[in-house]
Amino acid sequence: MENGLIELRPNYSAAETMARLEAAVQQAGHRIFACIDHASAAAESGLKMPFTQVLVFGNPSGGTPMMLAAPTLAIDLPFKVLVWEDASGQTHLAYNSPDYLLSRHSVSESFASGLNRLANLVDSALR
Repeated sequence: MENGLIELRPNYSAAETMARLEAAVQQAGHRIFACIDHASAAAESGLKMPFTQVLVFGNPSGGTPMMLAAPTLAIDLPFKVLVWEDASGQTHLAYNSPDYLLSRHSVSESFASGLNRLANLVDSALR
């Protein structure tokens, strides 16, 4: 994890993984700010790309205090999760490690629990 990314290989298709993630985020009361569909955008340009989507989500009541304490954190929040399918059809999921975000932005450890909750939410959606 030297690049700060946590990568997982879900046992679900990419579309099912994204659906499970969206459901878990909504059930937890978080806000989905965007779902960026790179494959769809590529198709609009006449290019082919396997399933590749980024879900952007969070909770302003939790994220705002972190960004007030460390304004550069706003470049990485709301939380982002990438789900993609490789050429062999294997699903992958990746997100920034909470520890990496704390270190990258020199954020107080007091915010670790909020970031860890987001990461745990992603992990629980895959079970």
